[in-house]
Amino acid sequence: MKNLFLYCRAGYEKDCAAEIQQRAGELGIGGFVKANNDDAFVVFQGFADDDGDRLAKDLPLDSLVFARQMFACGDLISDLPPEDRVSPISAALAGVERAGELRVETPDTNEAKELSAFCRKFTVPLRQALKKQGSLLDKEHARRPIIHVCFVGSGKAFVGYSLSNNSSPHYMGIPRLKFPSDAPSRSTLKLDEAFIHFIPREEHEIRLRSGLNAVDLGACPGGWTYQLVRRGMMVQAIDNGPMNEKLMDSGQVTHHRADGFKFEPLKRNVYWLVCDMVEKPARVAELMEHWAIQGWFKEAIFNLKLPMKSRYKEVSQILANMHAILKENGIHEFHLACKHLYHDRDEVTVHLWLRPSSPWI
Repeated sequence: MKNLFLYCRAGYEKDCAAEIQQRAGELGIGGFVKANNDDAFVVFQGFADDDGDRLAKDLPLDSLVFARQMFACGDLISDLPPEDRVSPISAALAGVERAGELRVETPDTNEAKELSAFCRKFTVPLRQALKKQGSLLDKEHARRPIIHVCFVGSGKAFVGYSLSNNSSPHYMGIPRLKFPSDAPSRSTLKLDEAFIHFIPREEHEIRLRSGLNAVDLGACPGGWTYQLVRRGMMVQAIDNGPMNEKLMDSGQVTHHRADGFKFEPLKRNVYWLVCDMVEKPARVAELMEHWAIQGWFKEAIFNLKLPMKSRYKEVSQILANMHAILKENGIHEFHLACKHLYHDRDEVTVHLWLRPSSPWI
């Protein structure tokens, strides 16, 4: 397939477009991007017939900051007849063989969500037709390609596939998380999603286990501390403001009324450092670099608040600077990843893992 469809947050189409344009160029793939404000998706249109296939295979989804999900696709199918939408969509997917799953989706906008009920009903006859023509297996298979049909309007859809080893496990790339009724703030969902996204599920029992020590910079009122406490960690909460009383009653939280930019841990046994302070992104990045150079943590998750313009450029520059500074200071083994998560707004979430191959604390 020629094109690549990418889901993103509404309002971030230009950032997603700039990113895919650059990353495709790095792979030697030429093309251009079609994007409209607030559509919550962009389409990279390649020049060669297999450019979308190449990107779906060779461009890691996890390496993209602003794309939640992506799939190789053809051109937009318009004017789908109300009496038979199945046939033209099935025909467009004739080249896909033995896929393991079908997802009929919409972009993440209020207008597109009005089609959600239709998508659920339409999935049944489309699934039957795709099985009949051999594009879809009779039973779901987690290791086979995923067929995507994204309705961007009434009678208009992009169709294609993603590879199971380079795709989000969630519809439209959006995890469905429930807000805990006893959490101090909705910001708790940001750290919950970050743990799900950055830490493989099979490693949660080791890297997110009970008994680990953690520091939460800018903790008040405790939304991120809540996620650490519920996983059984011992937390130093750093903030001049008040903390949630229930968290303090847990016996797992020590509250330090201090400036998060000046605090230093008394003991060098911190595994997790988390930070969601409202501050210039470059300043937060410098703070994380300082902690890393001092060897004060093993893994960190922190948010970078985004500027109004040139967001992709700013994030790319900060990440490149962090990479260079860590190397210059003798830290050669680390993993640095960044994502604009669903529960983020005007910010991105960064995961920094120091010496990932060394024994865990």
